[in-house]
Amino acid sequence: QVHLVESGGGLVQPGGSLRLSCAASGFTFSSYAMRWYRQAPGKERELVARITSVGHSTNYADSVKGRFSISRDNTKNTVYLQMNSLKTDDTAVYYCYAASFDTWGQGTQVTVSS
Repeated sequence: QVHLVESGGGLVQPGGSLRLSCAASGFTFSSYAMRWYRQAPGKERELVARITSVGHSTNYADSVKGRFSISRDNTKNTVYLQMNSLKTDDTAVYYCYAASFDTWGQGTQVTVSS
């Protein structure tokens, strides 16, 4: 059974940093691309970043380019989202997603506030 568990969210001041983690199980992690999404209150869920199976290619939403970085450690079955220069607009629940299995994690709350 495919299972994704996010961690690392929290409260941070504007300009601060957080690193989110998503631990995967139930499939051959190194064979599949992974994505991070987020959903702010009252807004639709949006794609934040994605990474290919071995991490050679990444893509980002325009709103986070230059501030966020997606990476993965296939030895730990984990995908990461490093978030720097955080803004209040980055406040949302962040989810990891395995598209090939249409499976979401439970989400982790990120709140950017002074």
